[in-house]
Amino acid sequence: MEVIKVGLPPVASADARLLILGSLPGDASLAAQRYYAHPTNQFWRLLGPAVGEDLQSLAYENRLETLAGRGVALWDVVASATRRGSLDQAIRSAEHNAIADLLGTLPDLRAVAFNGTTSARIGRTLIGDRDDLQLIDLPSSSAANTAPFADKAAAW
Repeated sequence: MEVIKVGLPPVASADARLLILGSLPGDASLAAQRYYAHPTNQFWRLLGPAVGEDLQSLAYENRLETLAGRGVALWDVVASATRRGSLDQAIRSAEHNAIADLLGTLPDLRAVAFNGTTSARIGRTLIGDRDDLQLIDLPSSSAANTAPFADKAAAW
């Protein structure tokens, strides 16, 4: 029997200028109820230099506070799905988050960044053609993306 995995709520303040969208949190993140909780996921290490803070060394709550203070919001494109394990390729029967509804609550939003190809493929469809937002495709921060960290960091 396939178990339906349900994602996390958005972390967004009304003054966010950047929204980073992932696909669906992995099993470790769902178990912890924290974004990018798996120790091999490089998200916090990649994002830290972009916001001028060593996010990886902070407690989770402080990471979120720092992002809010820098105008960065987090969410995922998939609300729920069946998935064996944590790989995006295994996502089945996906229900998508109401990304357009969230965008409507963020009047200062200027850009949406997609963490990985699955997020970009689904997210660009959900957002549609908008001239008011810069859409940015980033390499996945997942350890499943075996590109060298330096290459990922340069893109982030």
